[in-house]
Amino acid sequence: MLAKAEERKPLKGGGNKRRHPGEDGEGGERKRRGGEEEGEKGQAGGGRQRLDALSVGYFRRVGERLSEGFEDNEEREMFVENVLTEVKGKATLVAMDRTGSITLQRLLPLSSPDQVGEVLAELGGESGAEFKTVSCDRCGGHVVESAVRQMSKLMESSQKEAPAEEEEESCGVLEAQVLSLSHVVRDNSAEFIQHVHGSHVVRTLLHVLAGCVGPPRTETRPGAKERNVVPQLTDFEIPTSFWYELKNLTETLMDNVNLSVTDAAASAVFQTMLTVCHRKRPKLCKQLLKRIMEYLTSRSAAPGVSPLLVFLKDQASSRLIETIIQLSHKSLLRDLYKNHLMGQLVDLALHPIANFPVQRLTAASAKYKMFLRLFDELIQGVEAILAAGHMGVIVQLAESCAEGEERQEELMKCLLHAFHCAEPGSRHVNCLPLFMSLITYEVYYHSDTAEGNTQTEVPLSSICYHGSRLVQALARFKERSLLLSSLRTLTPADLLTLASDPAGSHVLQALITTSSDKGRGKILKRLEGQYVHMACSRSGSRVLEAIWNSASVSHRQSIAQDLVGSESQLRSDQFARHVWAKFALSHFIRRKAHWQEIQTGESKKRKLFSDILE
Repeated sequence: MLAKAEERKPLKGGGNKRRHPGEDGEGGERKRRGGEEEGEKGQAGGGRQRLDALSVGYFRRVGERLSEGFEDNEEREMFVENVLTEVKGKATLVAMDRTGSITLQRLLPLSSPDQVGEVLAELGGESGAEFKTVSCDRCGGHVVESAVRQMSKLMESSQKEAPAEEEEESCGVLEAQVLSLSHVVRDNSAEFIQHVHGSHVVRTLLHVLAGCVGPPRTETRPGAKERNVVPQLTDFEIPTSFWYELKNLTETLMDNVNLSVTDAAASAVFQTMLTVCHRKRPKLCKQLLKRIMEYLTSRSAAPGVSPLLVFLKDQASSRLIETIIQLSHKSLLRDLYKNHLMGQLVDLALHPIANFPVQRLTAASAKYKMFLRLFDELIQGVEAILAAGHMGVIVQLAESCAEGEERQEELMKCLLHAFHCAEPGSRHVNCLPLFMSLITYEVYYHSDTAEGNTQTEVPLSSICYHGSRLVQALARFKERSLLLSSLRTLTPADLLTLASDPAGSHVLQALITTSSDKGRGKILKRLEGQYVHMACSRSGSRVLEAIWNSASVSHRQSIAQDLVGSESQLRSDQFARHVWAKFALSHFIRRKAHWQEIQTGESKKRKLFSDILE
C-alpha cells in the first residue's frame, strides 16, 4: 500500500511541491521503511514519502465508518484492531498524511492503552529520536498530541477498574513512550519550542505530565475570541514518574528562557508551563515565576529605565508577562509595580500592545491596597486612553472598582467629565446612551454649544461591545442611581432597541435584574407593549427570560397578559416558542388561577433561597 505516488503534472508556476515548515528533505520516516515490500523512494524531486491514493482512500473510508458509530464495544474493538493492523509498519507515513492524521486522531481515543503505546513506539522509533520529525510535522504533531492525551483517560479507567497486572503493563507501555517523548523534547528543547507545530506538542506534554488536560485543539471553534476565556482543564492522577519528569522538563525549558521573549511559539510554551504548574504544582510555579522575572528584569536597558518597559511593548514577551501577572502572588505584583511600572501606567495604557498587560495588572490588584495607587495613576489619563481606543483598560478599571468596592464615585465622576455630560447637571440623565456607544455628548446629540439642549429625538444607536461591558461593570457599583435614571428616560422604542441588540441586551438585563422591585416595576411599565417584539428576537427573548426569573408574581402576570394576545405569532416563532413554553402561557390561558398559584409558590421559593444566600 506504500506504492510510489503517481507523478503529478507540474504547476503553471513550475517548481516543486510545497513542503511543510520544519520538514527536512529526507525525513526521518526513511529509516523505518525496511520490511515494506512496496515502499519506494517518494516522489521525484520531493524526497518525502507519501501515502498512495489507495491508502488515502482506505483511511478516508475508515473516517466515514467512525462517524457512523458502533452497535457494541466488541464491534468497535474489532474495527479498531483491524485498522491499527493496517497502520502497523507505516504509522509515520499515516500520521504525516492529512487524511491519515485526522483518522488516527479519531481512532486513538477508542484504542486500548497497549495499542496507543504501540503506535507511539513506532512513531518514535527504537530510540525515540523519530518523535522530533513527526512532532514537527503539521499533521503528525496532532497525532502525537492525541496519543499523549490518552494518558488521562487511561489513568482514570485504570483507577475505576482496580487494575490487574496486565492493565498496569499496558499503561506502562504508554507511560514509557510519553517519558521517551519528553526526553527527546529535553534533548532538542530549543528547536521544539520555536517550531510552529512542535511547540504545540510540548504544550500538550506539559499538560499531561502535570495531570491536567483541556479540550483537544481540533474541537475549538474557529474564529472564537479566546483571549479572556479560561480554558476548562480536567485533572487526572499521574504516575510518579511524571511528577519527576515535569520538574526535569521545566528545568530544561528554563535554560532557554531567553527564547520566551523573542519567539511567539516559545512564549506560548512558557505560558502553558506556568499555567499548569500554577494549577498542579504551586510551589514549582512560584519558583519559575521568580526566575523568569529575575531574567526579564536583569536585561540591559537605558540607564534608569526598566527593561520590562521594553518587553511589555513586544508582542511575544508581553503575552508572557500577562500570564506572569495573572499567576503572581501579592508580593511579586507589588514589586513589579513599585520597582518597574510606577509612573508609567498611562504611557503603557496608550501603547497598542502594552495596554493588555496593564489590564491584567489592574485586574490582579483589585483586592489589594496597591489598586488604589494604580487607580490614582490611571485616572489621570482616562480621556487620553479613550481617545486612543483602548477601551479594555477603562472597562477593566471599572470592573476592578466594582470588585474591590473602591474608588467607585471617583470613576463615575471622571467618566461623566470624559463624555461631557457632567455639566450642566441636566445632562446626567443622558449618560447611559453615551457610555454604551462610547461617544461624547456633543457628537451623539449633534450639539455644537456647551449649553445645547438634549435632542430627545435622537434614537438609541451605536451600542458597542466595550460600551456594554463598561455599563455592566458600573451596574455593579453601590450607587447606580444615575444609570437607572438614564434608563427610565429611554423611550419604549429605545428600550426595545436595547433589548434586541446583542451587546445592549446584557446592559438591560444587568440593570433590571439588579434593581429593587419598585425600580424594576417602573422600567417594566415602559416596556409594556414591547414584550412580543422582545420574545421574537434572539437577544430580546433571553432578556425577557432573565426579567421573568427576577420578576414578582404581579409583574409576571402583566407580562403574560401582554404576550397571550399574540399566541399564533409566538408559537410559530423560532425564539418566542421557547418563551411561550417556559412561561407556561397555555396554562395561563386555560387555568389562570392554578397558573398564578404555581407562580406564587416559585416566587416564595426564590425569596427563601435568596435570604439563605444573603
